Amino acid sequence: MANEDKRILVVDDEASIAGAISYGFRREGYRVDTAFDGEEALAKAASFRPHLLVLDVMMPKLNGFDVCRRLENREETGIIFLTVKNDIVDKVLGLELGADDYMTKPFDIRELIARAKALLRRLESQGREKETKAVEIGELSLSADNRTVKLNGKSLELTPKEFDLLALLLTRPNRVYTREDLLDLVWGMEYVGGARTVDIHIQRLRKKLGEPYQALLQTVYGIGYKGLGELP
Repeated sequence: MANEDKRILVVDDEASIAGAISYGFRREGYRVDTAFDGEEALAKAASFRPHLLVLDVMMPKLNGFDVCRRLENREETGIIFLTVKNDIVDKVLGLELGADDYMTKPFDIRELIARAKALLRRLESQGREKETKAVEIGELSLSADNRTVKLNGKSLELTPKEFDLLALLLTRPNRVYTREDLLDLVWGMEYVGGARTVDIHIQRLRKKLGEPYQALLQTVYGIGYKGLGELP
């Protein structure tokens, strides 16, 4: 897909920042729209249907986290958060809500564009290579195509990153991944949020799966994690 076929929505309540970012992306050939608060961002996202959302966290009306929670067609849109904060709690929260990357102000627009290009390439590649995979283990079923997980006949409520992590481990049983591997494959970056991000997601998945299915996510001590293809 050529750059001109890719749509980027830039959301920042500071017009000068939104303008500079938009100008940078337009120079690269992307189609760009802007919004200046959270409510406008949701309205523009619904009509413009961006491939990528560059989203400021601290905004009037709705903050970036709220926008991320309410965003429709989330699976079709990459998200890069922008913030003046450099707090690991904010980073982890953003990633748990489904953000793909996180940059702290002030930043170099060239780095933002480089990260955006890498993210768009990864999303496009995932779309092309999406496999028709279904996993059934006892009363647990996972559909990679429909992005659904059912346990004992009931849908399991997972965040986007929880689903991606679970699908990766269960569709490739017995393959051992380091935490760094999982950060790169699921979050598309290295070390943002640190290994703790992976550990938190594994803990939450195990809690949601409950007994005996939490045992499908195995800790490989000193290395990382693996998924099992059957209950131990």
